[in-house]
Amino acid sequence: MNGGRRRAEGSSGFDVAGRRVVVVGAARSGVAAALALARRGASVVVSERAPSATEAGALTAAGVELELGGHRTETFTRADLVVVSPGVKLHIPVLEAARAAGVEVIGELELASRWIRGRVVAITGTKGKSTTTTLVGRMLDAAGVRVLTGGNIGVPLASQVEESRPDTVHVVEASSFQLEATSRFHADVAVFLNFSPDHLDQHASIEEYREAKARIFETQRADDVAVVNADDPEVMALAARTTARLVRFAAARELDEGVFVRGDAIVSREGGRETVWFHRRDVEVAGRHMLANVVAAAAAAHAMGASPAAMVEGLKGFQGLEHAMEPLREVGGVRFVNDSKATNVDAARYAIESVPGGAVVILGGKFKGGDLGVLREALREHARAAVLIGEAAPMMAEAFAGAVVVERAASMADAVRRAYALARPAGTVVLAPACSSFDMFADYGDRGRQFKEEVARLGAAHDGES
Repeated sequence: MNGGRRRAEGSSGFDVAGRRVVVVGAARSGVAAALALARRGASVVVSERAPSATEAGALTAAGVELELGGHRTETFTRADLVVVSPGVKLHIPVLEAARAAGVEVIGELELASRWIRGRVVAITGTKGKSTTTTLVGRMLDAAGVRVLTGGNIGVPLASQVEESRPDTVHVVEASSFQLEATSRFHADVAVFLNFSPDHLDQHASIEEYREAKARIFETQRADDVAVVNADDPEVMALAARTTARLVRFAAARELDEGVFVRGDAIVSREGGRETVWFHRRDVEVAGRHMLANVVAAAAAAHAMGASPAAMVEGLKGFQGLEHAMEPLREVGGVRFVNDSKATNVDAARYAIESVPGGAVVILGGKFKGGDLGVLREALREHARAAVLIGEAAPMMAEAFAGAVVVERAASMADAVRRAYALARPAGTVVLAPACSSFDMFADYGDRGRQFKEEVARLGAAHDGES
């Protein structure tokens, strides 16, 4: 693969010196984009609907102008370039006005990709992106590759531009919000994990969400690689768009060609030749969906040159990410698991199915769309009860009635106490909301931390009584 050489040659032509650039949004990605632009001589305005910005000091120190409390149309129509943060809807009036005035509108991921010089592994999918991104980074690091991991996982790609060299591999978690605002973004290895309805509170339709995800294949070439989930018909249909070499993976069945699980072994079959890469005992995360992420990560790392030994080294000690099927303590015989990152129906379903012996599941929040019938069936077959929180609670109570014991809770503290009572004497409580957190919490991390705090309080009270 020669993607690093192509990118190193192509990045030098994108010059923003002296150009007027508007960055929409003053959160992490917007701040990273604004600072990167300012360092390259652009005249930057950060436009933010909120009346304040947490990083205002750093921005103004870099010479960035702040437009707070709303967006002014003339700011956008007079710009030479507009950069939008992930989650900003691309068809709001000021962006439409900018386009009508001939202004290019791109996202932070697209902006950064025009400056980075190494190769890119980009990972998308409805669920499992953060885990897979982390594992690819760990495996490549174990292989001796100079790797930078970021994107939607927490470190904006724009923050890595200064560190980027031709020998760098950028492992990038790419959300639909980031991909929909790309035009030249190029993945040497594109990983598409799975597809199911999500973010329908932000995207106008399932078709718009699907098209945003599919953009990961848009600029791939014949000497690139697309790692795709053979168990997911939607992914395979979208993969028909890429000109890259397809590497299929599966956790649920054997493949004639690709990477799959057979018994205890993770096997690669290529050109009729089989190689056992590693075994299930090398994998420390639980659940079939987590195993699928591991297999996908191994396939992507292999495409970048990682050996099976490096894969095993990358897996060593990895027991998952915070808020992703994160095992907590046991209280009075009841186990607690934090899967606050399960923000859509399918992710919650996998969490429920991963708990042996049935779970008491805490669900609810701001519903993003999807088929609650899928969750009803999973609860009926695998759960003891559901405890519902947030604005989606009434809808979920109606959807789950008759399938499982349902209780409503007014707060996270109330939910933990109710779930604990329902799970005793020896069950498992899982926070798997199937919803975003923004009705009650700052984000999924805040929700997960509050869950953990309430479990800790419950445990302390129990220990004090013992």
